[in-house]
Amino acid sequence: MKRVYFVYLAGIMAFMAEGLPAQNNFPGPGDSLPALSLNFLGAEPDLRGKPLLIEFWATWCPPCRKSIPHLNQIYSKFRGNGLQIVGITDEDEGTVKQFESKIPITYNVAINTPKSLYDQFGIEGIPTAFLVNRDGKIVWTGHPLELTETQIQSVLN
Repeated sequence: MKRVYFVYLAGIMAFMAEGLPAQNNFPGPGDSLPALSLNFLGAEPDLRGKPLLIEFWATWCPPCRKSIPHLNQIYSKFRGNGLQIVGITDEDEGTVKQFESKIPITYNVAINTPKSLYDQFGIEGIPTAFLVNRDGKIVWTGHPLELTETQIQSVLN
């Protein structure tokens, strides 16, 4: 018999299933990065052939707010080596710009509505990040605060 659990953690309802087979085709380490359809706030960066860190986030998300200064530091330290960071949200431009006036974001921010990339990437919780090498292959995925400098260095070479 299959068991289904609902867990309430820090204001987030999580769904867990025991005994159910994993059936997803979401990209992960070793897979090529799917095409990104984004509306950038500001100039659209040239991402072709560059190491890339993509983060799915939202202004209302406390862990996302906590990861922004970390991502700003990563971008400051490694952008000279070609690293691009794109924070992807499904919120509207006005909400994001108002948020940025309080908590500055130095890397690229893009809007994806109506959440098509969230579904394509299988995003169930935020923040979730994907580190991509120059060849467009995903090499790491997880919480952005868990990303190490060694992992970043691996995509810069």
